[in-house]
Amino acid sequence: MIPQLFVEKIDLGDGRSITIETGRLAKQADGSVVVRMGDTMILATAVSARTANPNVDFLPLTVDYREKFAAAGRFPGGFFKREARPSDSEVLTMRLVDRVLRPLFPDDYHAETQVMIQLMSHDEEVMPDALAGLAASAALAVSDIPFYNLISEVRVARIDGKFVINPSREDLAKSDIDMMIGASMDSVAMVEGEMKEISEAEMVEAIKFAHEAIKVQIQAQLRLQAAFGKKEIRTYEGEKENEEIYKKVKAAAYDKIYAIAKVGSAKHERTAAFAEVKEEVKALFTEEELAADGDLVSKYFYKTNKEAVRNVVLELGVRLDGRKTTDIRPIWCETDYLPRVHGSSLFTRGETQALATVTLGTSREANQIDSPSEQGEEKFYLHYNFPPFSTGEAKPLRGTSRREVGHGNLAQRALKNMIPADCPYTIRIVSEVLESNGSSSMATVCAGTMALMDAGVQMVKPVSGIAMGLITDGEKFAVLSDILGDEDHLGDMDFKVTGTADGITACQMDIKIDGLRYDIMEQALGQAREGRLHILGKLTETIAAPRADVKAHSPKIITRTIPGNFIGALIGPGGKVIQELQKATGTTIVINEVDEQGVIEILGTDPAGIEAVLAKIQSITFKPQMGEAYEVKVIKLLDFGAVVEYTAAPGNEVLLHVSELAWERTENVTDVVNMGDVFQVKYLGLDPKTRKEKVSRKALLPRPPREEKKE
Repeated sequence: MIPQLFVEKIDLGDGRSITIETGRLAKQADGSVVVRMGDTMILATAVSARTANPNVDFLPLTVDYREKFAAAGRFPGGFFKREARPSDSEVLTMRLVDRVLRPLFPDDYHAETQVMIQLMSHDEEVMPDALAGLAASAALAVSDIPFYNLISEVRVARIDGKFVINPSREDLAKSDIDMMIGASMDSVAMVEGEMKEISEAEMVEAIKFAHEAIKVQIQAQLRLQAAFGKKEIRTYEGEKENEEIYKKVKAAAYDKIYAIAKVGSAKHERTAAFAEVKEEVKALFTEEELAADGDLVSKYFYKTNKEAVRNVVLELGVRLDGRKTTDIRPIWCETDYLPRVHGSSLFTRGETQALATVTLGTSREANQIDSPSEQGEEKFYLHYNFPPFSTGEAKPLRGTSRREVGHGNLAQRALKNMIPADCPYTIRIVSEVLESNGSSSMATVCAGTMALMDAGVQMVKPVSGIAMGLITDGEKFAVLSDILGDEDHLGDMDFKVTGTADGITACQMDIKIDGLRYDIMEQALGQAREGRLHILGKLTETIAAPRADVKAHSPKIITRTIPGNFIGALIGPGGKVIQELQKATGTTIVINEVDEQGVIEILGTDPAGIEAVLAKIQSITFKPQMGEAYEVKVIKLLDFGAVVEYTAAPGNEVLLHVSELAWERTENVTDVVNMGDVFQVKYLGLDPKTRKEKVSRKALLPRPPREEKKE
């Protein structure tokens, strides 16, 4: 029996549409939908445990996004030909969805929940990551999982001044904006993207445009929910509460925390002071009471701490470290810190420090992208590392975390459009976060800018970044510049903005409250611009412009283009010629065939080695022109002539026949030329008889007069 199918359609207004269907697939999941746009199809499922672990005081939510290679009619790479660990692009999509969904579950819902999103069919005209948020929310909409505030996500681009929702990859390449926006019907919850130096007003305009499209997608989910038959939301046991304990904890702790918060102190000093207050609060309870309700005491202490710190900011305009809301922490910078890397810098802002390195290479070092939805390569990429010692913790290393992938991607997008299009290098930046209390991703952007300039990369413009925060009680609000880690945890918004002096290059925003007003967003962007320009001034005080050239120990890269038919001669049989040339000159030579031309990259630190490679290329590709004169050198003597080498193209040889040595009859070659002699010859083209190249010495000599015949 074919199950009943429920379908809703979303019209994008330009001839394209999205459909959401449920009732056909994965019916044992609590909720499942298939979202389709063009021939791209995504299956999303949502499952949540019926009971929660009583020892868990948070939502154990897992959002997973995977792309199946079969969706694009391809085989996975690797020996086992099976999908394995998620790619960076899959991880980034997971984060985009997770960041919107997580804050919208009930605060007291702690059952293990899993949202799985799978790309099942891929259309090259449709980018699937823009559909993942819609699919996840729709799966929750048709389930009985307590998730009341439906959301969606869209990509917005601006092509020729016009905003477009969910463009194709080809169209996106023409855009000056690439932003993903996640929102509920009432408010924007997440923004992430890259831009080509747009203004703050243009960014807000793009967000508003995207939000209107999201509202249409949420309405479609509500229609689907109604047609399918909205399930009764399951009952669940919420968090244990005890009003008496809360009042006791607040009475004992609030004023003391308030007093600590308004003084202004360093992170470790402040943490120790808060910990001391907590111990004093715990001392008010017996061992039996703590054994029974110790978790509530800790929970209410955190709640009181959060309330007191937020009120200090709203009432006094004073932050945990003593700054005003618009103040930026002290900054010091240094370049060329590491003597043997190609470029390096240290950026320290307050208690956050990043050490960035730049490595220069050929196209062979490009980052290869091979996923079902995208294939290609990156010649500029950035890796971000966040070791546990940066926050004074001892934790095992478990590979690259989702957070590290996300922060590195944000910093990469901030800088990528400032790398000149004609830069011949593949560039890798690595940011090592050495201290962290506040945005280390923005520190990475600043350190990355200086390291690039220290490496001699001719950046179009330097880039800086800042993280903004927000604290609001619904009426009063405070926008915080250059937030601390504690302000991130206690606040209502984390808003990171990067850019040049002329505009925004990237952003990432997460909003933890419903109904953020656009006027607050606009104020945050304006305040961010002031802070960003202040930080940019500190960077350019340290290094005002890129080095004129790469460092002496850094590789220089020279690019040459040769006709495609010479590629084989330069490589040689089995690669013999190019391998011997690299060994002899100490260079790295990469040859790529582009449009039937050979694009040659020569990388080396020794100018003489690079010159030797260029001479070899010139020799191999040297093609004499009919009737032109060339200087040659005798390198071999034969009975019937001399083998000569073009001095402008060493290794390029031709036979000078004995009959072309002189106008007089030549009995012995050595009567005219000897080994090592240098002289001019005229190129006569191909001999019609031998089909070999022919040159002549005598053609450049005056012809002797003919002797008159004696009678």
